[in-house]
Amino acid sequence: MSLTLPYCQRKICALLTVVLFSSACLALADQDYQLAKKLRQQGKILPLEKIIANARNEKNGEVLETEFEAKNGRYIYEVEILDNHGQVWEIKLDAKSGKVIKVEIDD
Repeated sequence: MSLTLPYCQRKICALLTVVLFSSACLALADQDYQLAKKLRQQGKILPLEKIIANARNEKNGEVLETEFEAKNGRYIYEVEILDNHGQVWEIKLDAKSGKVIKVEIDD
C-alpha cells in the first residue's frame, strides 16, 4: 500500500497550507499595526513618517517594507530600503527615539 497522495490531493494540501499560513501572517501583521497605532496615539513611539525620514538619512532610496515589533521590551521598526545601486538595506530603528540601532545589507 502506497502512502503517497495522488497529485491532485497534494496540490490541494499545498494550497490549503499556503492559505492558512498567509491568514496567520496577516493576523499577526494586523496585531502589530494595532499596537503601533495605539502606542503612537499615546505618544510612546514616533510617527512612521519620522522613522522613515531617519532611515532615509542613513541610506537614501526607495522604501520597500516596514515592520514593527517588540524585542526585549523595546519597540523597533525595521525599514528596508532599495538604494540607487540596487542594494537592499535593512535599517533597525528605536521606535521611541528614532535612533538607528543597526544597518545591514539584506540577504
